[in-house]
Amino acid sequence: MSIALLPIALLTGTRPAAAQISDPTVSINDKFVERIDIGISTNEIAIASDFSGADITVFGAIDRADELLLSTFAYDVVVALEGPRKSTTVRRKERVAGIWINRHSIRFEPIPASYSMSSTRPLADIANLLELSARDIGIANLRLIPSGNIGDGSRLTDFRDALRRIKQTSGLYQRDPTGVQFISKALFKASVRLPASIPIGQHRVRAVLYKNGEFVMEKMIPLRVVKTGLEQFIFNLAHTHSFIYGLIAVLIATLTGWLGSLIFRKD
Repeated sequence: MSIALLPIALLTGTRPAAAQISDPTVSINDKFVERIDIGISTNEIAIASDFSGADITVFGAIDRADELLLSTFAYDVVVALEGPRKSTTVRRKERVAGIWINRHSIRFEPIPASYSMSSTRPLADIANLLELSARDIGIANLRLIPSGNIGDGSRLTDFRDALRRIKQTSGLYQRDPTGVQFISKALFKASVRLPASIPIGQHRVRAVLYKNGEFVMEKMIPLRVVKTGLEQFIFNLAHTHSFIYGLIAVLIATLTGWLGSLIFRKD
């Protein structure tokens, strides 16, 4: 399954270091004249029961780009699809008296439930670590901030590494260091992955432009992921009418058990 994202009209904005404007989906470094433009052909993706993941193709362009710098590959683009932000708790099991139990846990402030990133080349070759971390660019650079009491903090690094590892193993966090390609001078395309287990809710497509390692512009576009059909009906019922959902689940379980006893009953 492939979904194309198409260019739309250019918007502008700033980071706190520059003059602030009202649009929160765009930030600009006023030091540069170049602008990045991307768009999306649909603001909603429907997930059916047979959904097994999808590749999204993002198209974009760099406006006012210097042709000499383009020819020397001075421009870099990072594109990321970020899922809705959710608080996450990581627990660590330990063996006590022969039984594995949860002994320690750390809760982290809301982070993207899913994260799929592509770039023109490895992030280490695009910008320095401080810049990437400040903008939450890259799996290793996403800020994982603990909330609540964490004790002496000696286990914090282990829990952060475990969280990233769990997300990557489940396919929710993915990266492609060469997934963005220039196809014609200032035009580029990028491929990002929607995993089969992608969470529903409000996502966002981020495109960040760098020039010789310096931030130029960032643009974000919302993307809504919803379930359809029977899955959507069950999801809505469970979240909006939990008592009725629980009652129906108990009745179905009881009926299934009763039918099973009739079918497999031995006379």
